[in-house]
Amino acid sequence: MKIGGGVLCGGGPRSTVVPLLLSRRTPSLRISSSSSSTTEHVSFVKDVAATQPPQHLSQLLTILKTRGETIISPGAKQGLIPLAIPLSKNSSGAVTALLRWPTAPPELEMPVVEVKKHGVWLLAKSVDQFIHRILVEEDAKDIQERNDELFYASANAGEKLYRKGDFAESGISNLDSYLLKKVGIFPDVLERKVTRHFEEGDQVSALVTGEFYTKKEHFPGFARPFVFNAEVLLRVGRKVEAKDAARGALKSPWWTLGCMYRDVANIAQWEDEQIEYIKEKVTEEGRQQDLIKGKAPAQVVLDEAAFLLDLASIEGNWDDYLEQIAKCYEEAGLNDIAKFILHKY
Repeated sequence: MKIGGGVLCGGGPRSTVVPLLLSRRTPSLRISSSSSSTTEHVSFVKDVAATQPPQHLSQLLTILKTRGETIISPGAKQGLIPLAIPLSKNSSGAVTALLRWPTAPPELEMPVVEVKKHGVWLLAKSVDQFIHRILVEEDAKDIQERNDELFYASANAGEKLYRKGDFAESGISNLDSYLLKKVGIFPDVLERKVTRHFEEGDQVSALVTGEFYTKKEHFPGFARPFVFNAEVLLRVGRKVEAKDAARGALKSPWWTLGCMYRDVANIAQWEDEQIEYIKEKVTEEGRQQDLIKGKAPAQVVLDEAAFLLDLASIEGNWDDYLEQIAKCYEEAGLNDIAKFILHKY
């Protein structure tokens, strides 16, 4: 099952195993006023994204604002991947957002991501995990650099997730090690760990960690672990395995690769055949072929939505595909998702 575009169980030729579950033009982002932003985001998640708002979303927004980020209207999605719900923008222009998986079960929490031109980069698997990480990282700073206001901003969520001083009391000197042991696993942390192993000349540990990164229960639905593992294998001269790993990565949503499609296709030793294959699948002829093969109509259009998202990620021209993607979800009976895809202020 490929959840990136909303493929149901049973899966198509590019399905991924998930527990049901990153623009060429510069996005124009509308700023939310401080007094209404929290309510606006919570209401948007519930009423427009048609899912349950994360329990501590309000606290996360306050934290993001406290650390100097600008709160963005959740409907300011122009030029962004349509599955994103914008939260904030930092001084470098990076947008933090929630990710709305189209066919996620109600109990699955929305991940926190950084929105990039070609897709998203996973920051944390949930709002709570992201808040926990932010507080730990702030607590690990020198007292002169630490912003204690973040702990006040986190309010009851912070009290629940992290007690100030725990990092120092843990006896764990390395921040990344603490995060992995006490908070959770994060793509950037695991990738830094592999880099350190290489710097220390420990190729075996680098390979083991790279393989650990790809375990399906860690980041279901995301291709990035497989891309990075392919890069690790290539670095140690295991070209055939690297090629297979890259081809495996391209079975997941391309907008979760964490890099440009071409970079991964090069490792996979593919030129444009995968792109051409997908373009054929989203034609009326391709749809009819799938139906003749016995694929359920809802599955066919959900596959098509996934393929369209993949195609949009290549150039980052998301807005050019919105109508087609929304139509697929509407035909699949996911009217709320179709409306969410098209919603913008």
